[in-house]
Amino acid sequence: MKRPELQYYSIGKDVTAFSSTRLGGYSEGSYRQFNINPFCGDNEETVRRNLQALCLLLGIDEKDLLLPHQTHQTNISVVDEQLLRLPADEKRRVLDGIDALMTDRRGVCIGVSTADCIPILLYDPQHRAVSAIHAGWRGTVKRIVEKTITQMAVSYGTCPGDIRAQIGPGIHIDNFEVGDEVYDIFANEGFDMTAISRKFATKESGTLKWHIDLPECNRLQLVSAGVPASQISVSPVCTFNQSETYFSARRLGINSGRIFTGILLR
Repeated sequence: MKRPELQYYSIGKDVTAFSSTRLGGYSEGSYRQFNINPFCGDNEETVRRNLQALCLLLGIDEKDLLLPHQTHQTNISVVDEQLLRLPADEKRRVLDGIDALMTDRRGVCIGVSTADCIPILLYDPQHRAVSAIHAGWRGTVKRIVEKTITQMAVSYGTCPGDIRAQIGPGIHIDNFEVGDEVYDIFANEGFDMTAISRKFATKESGTLKWHIDLPECNRLQLVSAGVPASQISVSPVCTFNQSETYFSARRLGINSGRIFTGILLR
């Protein structure tokens, strides 16, 4: 069996946190090699084999790895014993339309899929709770990070000052060109545009176009929510620039694989 190549993060004791790369799996073509996302057009049997390989590497049962069907909203699911006991089909239904997961169950890996969007992992060492968040530009502008931290406080008593955060691989500002309408949405929602945006000249015509810094925008949301800046780590990986190793929808098209960024309490 092939062994997935993962990028691991040091987020806390007895916690496994990681992002998958494109390497070490069975997928082919634009899905090459490692993809466990069943919603992006990859071969169903290949996805199953990749999932099996990842769970073997993590030392968990396949039923204990949860991957939602994300829809760029701010819906959050609390993964508890009731959800874990659901039959597989019902579990998939419950996780449809979910863009953030959280749990305090040991031996359960929660995660999100991205291919330029920003994945964020949170760990509360005081209450032994974790979250995995998918933040594309729509989720970012709707402040999914802040909403997840609020839900962690409700569900587990989490204090933002205790949270350790990891912002995973995603597209960086120099490659994330947006239209004026997207810039205006961020501005109208009260974001500090001097901190999260710049104009770059296009390679084709030299026309200046707005670019948004999604990793920085989410980092600032973490800080605004009360997470100390010293407890936030940001991946240096730009998926667009490093698309040989990490999936990038802007490079490879939407019919390609997805990075899985997960976290597991031991």
